[in-house]
Amino acid sequence: MQLGMIGLGRMGGNMVVRLIKAGHDCHVYDSHPAPVEALASQGAKGSTSLREFVNGLSRPRAVWLMVPAGAVDAVLESVLPLLESGDIVIDGGNSYYHDDLRRAGALRDKGIHYVDVGVSGGVWGQDRGYCLMIGGEPEVVQRLDPVFQAPRVWPPRRARRMRRASPARRSTATCIAAPTAPGTSSRWCTTASSTG
Repeated sequence: MQLGMIGLGRMGGNMVVRLIKAGHDCHVYDSHPAPVEALASQGAKGSTSLREFVNGLSRPRAVWLMVPAGAVDAVLESVLPLLESGDIVIDGGNSYYHDDLRRAGALRDKGIHYVDVGVSGGVWGQDRGYCLMIGGEPEVVQRLDPVFQAPRVWPPRRARRMRRASPARRSTATCIAAPTAPGTSSRWCTTASSTG
């Protein structure tokens, strides 16, 4: 599956490595050229501008923002004019959920889907996988399932079903407790294939 990743820091860059190894077509952009060049040498398609990055993606586009929560709105403001109805924005910045609900509503008005994905895994993520907490429209999350499977932690230990409802959106996710890396707290990851 094709995915565009904006933000190639430790977690974003390492997630792209896992996605490439899983056979996904990754397009990457970062405001710093070095991580773009490094991932291009490993099989990603690197871009030096947001316009080039977005134009290189097939419609409907899936663009994952792997930037800090405080930078999401600014990056979104830059990329949004380049997107079209039917495209998907994934926020991996561990944003405050009220901000996610606000963004989801604003993007829905433009016909763009929004998926919020809390990510944890830190420096161990490239080898051990990342824990993902996924929220969004069930059909959109299902469409992205192949992408979510690649970076997540495996094997899972147990699952529980969660439902979050709001006037703006209703979503369901299945959360799976994942093995804990030394020195970290308990984490949760999500398998989109079991969302209801």
